[in-house]
Amino acid sequence: FRVSDSPFAGREGKYVTSRQLGDRLRKESERNPSMRIGPGDSTDSFEVCGRGELHLSILLETMRREGYEMAVSCPRVLMRKVDGVLVEPMELLTLDIPEESMGAVMERLGERRAEMRNMSGSGTGRLRLEFSIPMRGLIGFRSELLTLTRGYGIMSHLSDGYGPHKGEIAPRNRGVLVASESGAATGYALLNLQDRGSFFLEPGEEVYMGMVIGENCRPGDLEVNICKKKAVNNIRTSNAEETVKLDVPRKLTLEQALEYIADDELVEITPTQVRLRKALLDPHERNRARKDKAKETAASAG
Repeated sequence: FRVSDSPFAGREGKYVTSRQLGDRLRKESERNPSMRIGPGDSTDSFEVCGRGELHLSILLETMRREGYEMAVSCPRVLMRKVDGVLVEPMELLTLDIPEESMGAVMERLGERRAEMRNMSGSGTGRLRLEFSIPMRGLIGFRSELLTLTRGYGIMSHLSDGYGPHKGEIAPRNRGVLVASESGAATGYALLNLQDRGSFFLEPGEEVYMGMVIGENCRPGDLEVNICKKKAVNNIRTSNAEETVKLDVPRKLTLEQALEYIADDELVEITPTQVRLRKALLDPHERNRARKDKAKETAASAG
């Protein structure tokens, strides 16, 4: 949890300082023994450990209704070492899906390091599958399951103790659309950029540079100018009177936003809005950080 430093900080929230945020989190830890609060990487950030995404999202929803404004990084699973071996929490995942969706679901679960334990219901139109999967692999999977099964998939999961670390899990397979300028989103820009991906906002909404405004249809992030206006001149066009048809924006809830973001992104939470943004708003700083990370990865691999 950290103090929001976006250009819109302080517009909607009543409690926005690090002192107010720290006092509220300490009070929560006193009455909620399953939550642990510690210092973060900087003086205006805090590390909050809880029992899963639902536990943390309930705290965030309560705080935003109380008038707090903050930014939150993506959740990560806590590992531990047993006899010098790195282990991670495992989950027993149970799925009830249509038979025609089995191939796509199995492929995605394989990328998330899941191992099948049981399968039943073959020939009935629906399958019941059981998997052992790292808790890391469940982050963001619920929304993917609904997409892969066209809304007909059902899932539940229970704790299955700890198991050996399963290695790296493939990141999000699509990039995001990032606003390159600050201003109000225009219908003209949204119409021309619809083939680039799906958007999280409607025309007229205020955006700032570095804000995540949609999902790219391809891997990798793409910076777009969502504030571009139609040129005003005295030349009449044949399609001037046509009705603009925009796709319905994809609105993310607080819990969906926490599952969706990557390591270099944040969820900006206010009493009235849930926005996604890059941790580094300046594109030059993001490029520099990306190059530095690539060099570190190459050095460690060498």
